[in-house]
Amino acid sequence: MNRMKSESATMKDTTTMITRRDFSLTVTTAALGLGSAARAQGAAPTEGRDYVRLNTPVAVPAGGKIDVIEFFSYGCPHCYSFEPMLEQWVRKLPPDAAFRRIPAAFNATFEGYAKLYYALEAVGQVEALHKRVFAAIHVQRQRLDKEADIAAFVSANGGDGAKAVEAYKSFGVATKLRQAKQAVDAYKIDGVPALGIHGRWFTSGSLANGNDKALVVADHLIQRARKPS
Repeated sequence: MNRMKSESATMKDTTTMITRRDFSLTVTTAALGLGSAARAQGAAPTEGRDYVRLNTPVAVPAGGKIDVIEFFSYGCPHCYSFEPMLEQWVRKLPPDAAFRRIPAAFNATFEGYAKLYYALEAVGQVEALHKRVFAAIHVQRQRLDKEADIAAFVSANGGDGAKAVEAYKSFGVATKLRQAKQAVDAYKIDGVPALGIHGRWFTSGSLANGNDKALVVADHLIQRARKPS
């Protein structure tokens, strides 16, 4: 799959994710073929096929819980399709796992959507508006890439549009965006949606041969995270 080079490239016909870097089609196809055969036999997820181990572990938040990250973008149609499935999965996470989202900023449009996510977080509106942002972009075809549009959207959905725009332009959101870019690079994320597990592994629908299967792989990795490295 190919790393997105423009907004139009993000809308290519893929089934699991939007990608950002060129890979060998031959290698990818072969890996998916091997994965399908092995999964048909009920094999456990395999490193290098269903998930990737990071060569350099990423620091995780303090607190002792297993860190579970969804890398996503509001601009990604596959993230929008994945959201209901992910939401149900998150509800069933074990008590020793902590879930969080990190928006990817692969291009200028995605960077704006990443800032929007952190702006909503800053004003306490992520829970109320997260799914509505996805619907606005992918169902109602709103761009939400201009401050006036963001203010109007937040206000129309019961929030304070002026405060959201103020947060959107804030130093705090700029800092969060920089940290998000660092996390995406540290996890070697090349497409969204993807799942990072406790600073040690990541998986995706592209690797696992389906976003639903990526959640099964993530469950396996959460179990592994309980064991010493």
